Amino acid sequence: MTTTILVSILIRKFEEFPNLIVPTVILTMVCLITIVFAVLATRPNVSSGRFTREDVQAKRTNLLFFGNFHNMTLEDYEEGVREMMADSEFLYGSMTRNIYFQGKVLGRKYKLLRISYTVFMFGFVLAVLSFGIAIFFFPVVD
Repeated sequence: MTTTILVSILIRKFEEFPNLIVPTVILTMVCLITIVFAVLATRPNVSSGRFTREDVQAKRTNLLFFGNFHNMTLEDYEEGVREMMADSEFLYGSMTRNIYFQGKVLGRKYKLLRISYTVFMFGFVLAVLSFGIAIFFFPVVD
């Protein structure tokens, strides 16, 4: 939020301080890229939230992942889980796949967050340095 206020104030002062255009653009782009990667990392992936009895019998659904059952009744979900628990291969296979795919999703999210943090960290330093250079080496002459 502080960055938004800073940039909005700086944009109004470009006529007086044209030396601040490049640092302001750098700061704005760093913030934009950081926000985009952070949103990509935290954006949920929505599914239908339903499975059918045939899906359970054919072992085509993961009953352990909330996205596959969030729109179902408790009774339907319990029935599916009972059927899964009666088949140890289906149960342990579901557990294995659930843990594996949670790891894949978290790996992708952490990668995007790492990019976001890295862009912000180095970009913010670059923006501050560019403001310093613009102010000290390219002062506005009245």
